[in-house]
Amino acid sequence: MEGEKITHVEQALFHFRNNFNCAQSVFSTFGPLYGLDADTCLKIACPFGGGMARLGHVCGAVTGALMVIGLSHGKGVDDGEDCKNRTYTLVLEFIKRFQEHHGSIFCSELIGYNLSNPIEYERAKAENVFTVKCENYLIASVKILETMLAL
Repeated sequence: MEGEKITHVEQALFHFRNNFNCAQSVFSTFGPLYGLDADTCLKIACPFGGGMARLGHVCGAVTGALMVIGLSHGKGVDDGEDCKNRTYTLVLEFIKRFQEHHGSIFCSELIGYNLSNPIEYERAKAENVFTVKCENYLIASVKILETMLAL
């Protein structure tokens, strides 16, 4: 409907459902609020999908959220150590909240597949893991960010 504002969750899901990974979907949803254009965000976050290029490390939805926290509170050239400390505190709080709901922040543990193995990757796709599971992690990350950053 024309004139209606799209929510952060809807925007992130739109990107995800249009072949962008979890990290890209989260980061590009919030990056423009902090002065980055969506395309730049998509490019920056591209390597972080599937737990760092499908290695199964930290979930891309978490990584994208941590980059957003960095944009909003991170230490820049003219900032003091208090900015870095505040950022680390927020990151730890985000991770705590995510883990409380999902038990882990690691992609391979969350989805139950080793995406770096081509056979397991294809099996995960065939079993709709990215829709059934990853969308939930994406939504959770967006909602936690909205709460923590009061958006």
